[in-house]
This record gives sequence, C-alpha cells and structure tokens, in this order.
Amino acid sequence: MGPPENTFDIPLHRCADLVIKSDTPKGRGVFATKNIPAKTIIDTCPALVLGREENTKHIEHTSLYHYTYNWPIIDAAGNRKAAQAVIFGLGSMFNHSTLDQNVGWERDTSRLTITYRALRDICAGEELCISYGSRLTFKDADCPPPPSPEEEMEQLSRIGLD
Repeated sequence: MGPPENTFDIPLHRCADLVIKSDTPKGRGVFATKNIPAKTIIDTCPALVLGREENTKHIEHTSLYHYTYNWPIIDAAGNRKAAQAVIFGLGSMFNHSTLDQNVGWERDTSRLTITYRALRDICAGEELCISYGSRLTFKDADCPPPPSPEEEMEQLSRIGLD
C-alpha cells in the first residue's frame, strides 16, 4: 500500500498521443496523433500567478504577455481582482478557435493548476484548440474575411428573390 494521497497532490497526465507542430497557419499548435475520446483529460498544467504590478511594468511589454491567462485573485482587502498567470506545460501551446474549439479548460485556483479536457471526440491529425475568450489581441484566423463590397451588393440583391 502506497502513502496516503494528499488533497494537494496533482496527478500528472502524460501527453504521448500529442505532438506540437510549428508549421501551421496559426504558428505552433498541438495536434492529436491518435483519436481522443470526449471528456478525456488532456493535461493538468501548473500556473505561475504574476503580481499585478509585475505584469503591468514588465510582462505586458514582452511577447510572454500573449501567452498569459486571466487569473482571479483576492487582494489584501478581500476584493476579487484579475491578475495574469503563466501556464506551464501544454497550456500555453493550445491555439484559439472561435468556431471549432475541442478542448475546454478549468482553473483550480487553490492548487494553481488548469486542467484541459476534450469537449468532444478528437480525431487523429486534428489540432487541439481552446477558446481564449472574446478579447483577442490578434486577428482571429477562424473568422471568415468580410465580404468585398461587390460580394456584399450581390448578397443584398438576392434578398427577397425566393
């Protein structure tokens, strides 16, 4: 019989069925090499919560800022505030998808971790994507380009022709 399990022990999940590709339209991305069933835990990643001043004075001025997550903290007065956190492991390697996210994530603020889980069945060869939320600091590669003025006029001219 092994030692008693501590409630703060964090089980680690190996990522043998995943690869990071660097030549995708979105840059680096995480891809499945085997089918992954829905609800499978992909990874549990530790978080390093940054001080608010540290983030504002330093991190926001570097490329690292684009890899941080919003993280809720309680300040000395007991008020809930937003901070930033660096997520280690695969957490900062997942690309964003507005239309086809297949991985969800959940913070554990007491253990300073994020757990990533398959939202649906993921096929071998498919990129694993999460939602970064609605405040993107980049152009969303998933959103189709707006129609040209000519295409828009053509679409408008079709309205009511049925």
